[in-house]
Amino acid sequence: MPSLLIMAIIFITLALVFYTIGVFGEKKKGELTIFHTVLFWFGFVCDTVGTTIMSKIAEGGFSFNAHGITGLIALLLMAFHAIWATVIIIKKDDKAKRFFHKFSIVVWAIWLVPYILGMFIGMK
Repeated sequence: MPSLLIMAIIFITLALVFYTIGVFGEKKKGELTIFHTVLFWFGFVCDTVGTTIMSKIAEGGFSFNAHGITGLIALLLMAFHAIWATVIIIKKDDKAKRFFHKFSIVVWAIWLVPYILGMFIGMK
């Protein structure tokens, strides 16, 4: 297996780990914290790095297929999610901190679509 592919898989899997811990840790706590926000940023950065490496491996870069489109949507949602979490933490918006997890779970579930599609595509 080429080393670039291994690196991409590691980064994208780290994104899954960071994002999952952040989302479900936030849900369990019942409130957004700085720690969760940092995990969202780590997840976003790891996913961006992994996706960038994968696009270098793929001939032609970005593809307008189910994986490419859902992956782009997921990355944009992750960026929005991390930015919004940061704003909530900075503003110390207690009401938003308590209800943010509902949005987090939706973003996480959407993110899983290209992750799973990518696994199936990779197994072909």
